[in-house]
Amino acid sequence: MGRARRIGLTGGIATGKSTVGRVLAERHGIPVLDADQMARDVLGPGTAATLAVLRRYGRSLQAGDGPPSLNRPALARLVFADPVERQWLEQLVHPLVRAAFQAALEPLKAEPVVVLMIPLLFEAGLESLCTEIWVVECGSEEEQIHRLQTRDGLTREEALARIRAQWPMAEKLARADLVLSTVGSPSALAARVKTALAAAPSGPGGPPGVSG
Repeated sequence: MGRARRIGLTGGIATGKSTVGRVLAERHGIPVLDADQMARDVLGPGTAATLAVLRRYGRSLQAGDGPPSLNRPALARLVFADPVERQWLEQLVHPLVRAAFQAALEPLKAEPVVVLMIPLLFEAGLESLCTEIWVVECGSEEEQIHRLQTRDGLTREEALARIRAQWPMAEKLARADLVLSTVGSPSALAARVKTALAAAPSGPGGPPGVSG
């Protein structure tokens, strides 16, 4: 019996990671653990991390009158405009997300394949959780900007700031075990994902395959 596959699914913002994750979960029945959801839980109402954020920034970032909770859009605007504050928030959240992944993986030990969908996989140093890494790309930075503006209602400048806050795509692609393109139709993407699952993983640091 081969070693269980723990696929790290990453890429740039708005390149299509969530779409790939849905294909893996819905078409192939593979458990998908979502770092964004874990980060939302870590910064949920009344959590220790939320209280730490409010202590740093004050009530201007508090949402509503119930348990202490965050105005997430305001927090995003703040940290994407200031690299020092973004680093502070990441240093708070990343260790908590790592711990959440480790806890979530424990009951899935018998699963032959689990997907860890982690937008900041490289930035957070979470490669050790994975046996292989898939990097999702969408063809060009202009397409990435367009998708991000459409999805989140951002200006071009705001979209670029969020893209620049992550590692350059070239660096992520260079570290991939497999590159997965989301350009084209849903059926074409589904076929690429099926091919990628069937491919023997080269292991971290091996030559990247290209699925396109």
